[in-house]
Amino acid sequence: MIAIGCDPAGYNLKCGIIKHLEERGIEYKDFGCYEGEKCDYPVIAKKVCDEVVSKKADKALLFCGTGIGISMAANKVKGIRAAACSDYYSAKYTRLHNDANVLCLGGRVVGIEYACELVDVFLDTGFEGGRHQRRVDQITAIENEEEING
Repeated sequence: MIAIGCDPAGYNLKCGIIKHLEERGIEYKDFGCYEGEKCDYPVIAKKVCDEVVSKKADKALLFCGTGIGISMAANKVKGIRAAACSDYYSAKYTRLHNDANVLCLGGRVVGIEYACELVDVFLDTGFEGGRHQRRVDQITAIENEEEING
């Protein structure tokens, strides 16, 4: 299951991605915001990321105006590795090398059609592991305020 959420600036993009997920038969849960609703992206990011950390969701998709603010909020949740991406290479390699579990996109940055491509590559790409696992472990050590080995 994919957890999704947005602020008002990411609402239209979220709606387009929901349609795309439905066409692909991908299960999702929408945590808002909803049409005409006012909300703050940190609140939505927390709700969505809690689903990933608790393993109720496999990954998450978050949308705001740029993808940056909501990614900053998401990355404050322990266990989250969120990436704001606006190009195919970054969306692919944040999975391959960083084992990102949240993709953040900007409704004012990418169009719906291209965003669908970014979502697809993010959801369909696995973590490469190997030498990259050490770096993911170092990120986790920073998060846990532990000594970094390297």
